[in-house]
Amino acid sequence: MLKIADNIAKVQARIQQAAQENCRDVTDIQLLAASKTHGYEEILAAYAAGIRHFGENYLQEALPKIEQLQQAGANDICWHFTGSIQSNKAAAIAEHFSWVHTVDRLKIAEKLDTQRGDGNLGPLNICIQINADNEASKSGISLGEIEDFAREVQALPALRLRGLMAIPNPNQPEDQLQSRFAALASALAALQQQYPAQPLDTLSMGMSGDLELAIAAGSTLVRVGTAIFGQRQQT
Repeated sequence: MLKIADNIAKVQARIQQAAQENCRDVTDIQLLAASKTHGYEEILAAYAAGIRHFGENYLQEALPKIEQLQQAGANDICWHFTGSIQSNKAAAIAEHFSWVHTVDRLKIAEKLDTQRGDGNLGPLNICIQINADNEASKSGISLGEIEDFAREVQALPALRLRGLMAIPNPNQPEDQLQSRFAALASALAALQQQYPAQPLDTLSMGMSGDLELAIAAGSTLVRVGTAIFGQRQQT
């Protein structure tokens, strides 16, 4: 588990370096540990190393870990849901997570809003998922759909629209990947102009292999799994 702490220090150093090279304040960049498929002990090790934001993709896997961490006294963890959302899972997601990064359908947004509104948890932080490369195998809306979809999400009272999330295809030339990240940053800037009174402060993009490019483009949240925990375990 000492390796996890060492890996976190290395990732944080990369973030610091990227921030310096792009004249950015490193405190504006949140490190999210993508803990999907990794166990309770590994998450606890990352928590002991100072990580407080964790991302999970699979509800049935996440819930036992959330309960275990709470029982261990790690009550200040901020849980982010970063996977595909099924309608029948919306209630549990709205109850157990503080952030959802993968909203791309109004039906799902409405279900999250209804379920969150039934409790006393406060607004659920939402990122709209963008399919940056228009890949048929990936979820997300197109850049051209953002304005209309944001208007619908922003109107839901139990949701707090915070920004955009995307996973551009990493298997493309670096200049094309930079272009995708830049387009997402421009889309967020346009949203901020559309809703100046809203806390549209989140650009969730960049992972283990491309976090420097994402930070250069303006990412405020990088989702890092492999560089912290090692290769993903089989599910």
